[in-house]
Amino acid sequence: MNEIIRNHTTRGRLKRSAKKATLAMMPLLMLAGGSQNKVFGTEPLATGSEELKKQNKPNIVFFITDDMERYMFNCLPEGKGKNLTPNLDRLTREGTVLMGQHVSSAVCTPSRFSCLTGQYASRAENDGFLKDTKRMDGETVVQWNSWVTPKTNTIAKLLKKQGYTTGFFGKNHVVEAPGWQKLPLETEPTSKDAVKVLKRNAELIAKYMKKCGFDYAGGNYYDNPSYLGPEKLRYHNVDWVTEKGIQFIDKAKNDPFFLYYATTVPHGPTAEEHAWKADRRITSEGILDKAPNVQPSMESIGQRLIDAGLAKEGDIPENKANVLWIDDALGALMQKLEKEGKLDNTIIFFFNDHGQYAKGSVYEGGVSSPSVIWKKGGFECGSVHEALVSNIDFAPTIYEMAGGDSEEVNEFDGVSFLPILNGEKDKIHESLYFEMGFSRGVLKDNHKYIALRYPQYAMDWDMKKRQQKLDDWNNFRIANKLKYHFTDPSLPFSHLMLIPGGGDAEFPSTQRYKHYYEADQLYDLNRDPKEQHNVYNNKKYKAKQEELKEELIKYLNNLPGIFGELKE
Repeated sequence: MNEIIRNHTTRGRLKRSAKKATLAMMPLLMLAGGSQNKVFGTEPLATGSEELKKQNKPNIVFFITDDMERYMFNCLPEGKGKNLTPNLDRLTREGTVLMGQHVSSAVCTPSRFSCLTGQYASRAENDGFLKDTKRMDGETVVQWNSWVTPKTNTIAKLLKKQGYTTGFFGKNHVVEAPGWQKLPLETEPTSKDAVKVLKRNAELIAKYMKKCGFDYAGGNYYDNPSYLGPEKLRYHNVDWVTEKGIQFIDKAKNDPFFLYYATTVPHGPTAEEHAWKADRRITSEGILDKAPNVQPSMESIGQRLIDAGLAKEGDIPENKANVLWIDDALGALMQKLEKEGKLDNTIIFFFNDHGQYAKGSVYEGGVSSPSVIWKKGGFECGSVHEALVSNIDFAPTIYEMAGGDSEEVNEFDGVSFLPILNGEKDKIHESLYFEMGFSRGVLKDNHKYIALRYPQYAMDWDMKKRQQKLDDWNNFRIANKLKYHFTDPSLPFSHLMLIPGGGDAEFPSTQRYKHYYEADQLYDLNRDPKEQHNVYNNKKYKAKQEELKEELIKYLNNLPGIFGELKE
């Protein structure tokens, strides 16, 4: 804990020093006009009226999806023309696609933590994360354990101080709600006792959302549908989440608002009966009396894909249907904003929580995740930009769009990329840092260095202990009617978990990367974009290897926890 506090203090001191260094330039900056006043090309207000100030602030919609793959985006080469997504296509056509967008951690909880806080997930201070760090001999292990708590300084809290009304709808998996109760798999969700627990769970989530800066919350899935408890509630319901989001826009009235909208699809279960073709009355909170009616009908999804030549009668590809379902949600929100006369004063972020090809790792297939930013009239930087940005940059960017000064927020690890959108800068980062489980990585000059280090106590496990860990994991998966992948206790640990071979989220990565289990890896992405040729200890790359290793150490020295010999 002392190490964590010390790192926070050091970071704040460094940022404050940088802030003081720029004070002498303030007259010039004032003459040029602050970047936040260029979002809509408006001039600073001459009046002190709070109402006028509120009206001048843009609404922010942060639309985050779950496990979308690159082929699901028409704006990416892998997906061009393969999807029916007219609303997302509009955002990409009229806004900006950030091709250099990355995440610092490639599973859902830490990625969402970084989006909401502007911090690396290794700075989490919830009890579970701190206990994990202690158990790992002081090494921070970023998994699904970095939760936002009431003491966390979220973007929602910061925006409230700017006069915003804030709402959180859809998949949670990031705001901790102590006391949330998981019902058994066989629970009948319509029973009196189950209804009582489900209602209490929903109220508990909303309570802690409010403590974390959100005025409203609803349609929330505390975890993925398959982990929520009752098997009869293992269904997605995008319509239900959208209904809550639309109701929130009404509740915000004339205040500028921040709408955080998180889908649960296309994350599994993806089969049509559990996803786009599921009963719209089934929710994470139980069974509704009446299905929501805010998006195009379930029946129309398949027919529209057929009409577009992307499906055939009796053969509707589940992912194409689920992606259209997501696009319908985006369209419903935009239609509501347009109807209320608010769309022209709204900025929309569309972002998938991480790359899916190498989920649970710091390979590019896991941490590269292009985002789309839209506003009426577009941005000065054009429709596509290649600058390196991270999900830790979302919060400072949004804060500046709302009229704040991100340099005054000492908690931010990220940097606002608003100057990039406004055409004032070509880049904000020389390098990017990644952390996932027992791996760390750094990207610079299109070269990637990855270090894999495990706590010594786990390396000392005998075969009996390794078998026990593997059995415990597999038995958990079996009990929840989920797949497992490994049975050999002699296999190496994965990047993400101390389980021989690895768990489920990272399983594809263990099969796709030839050097997956090697302790040190270096890739020249210019020649090897799929990271298949480890050139660590190659004489030709000696200088780059040392440069990137030193760059990684710099990041580690400003973050909590140890990491092998690189930070003891």
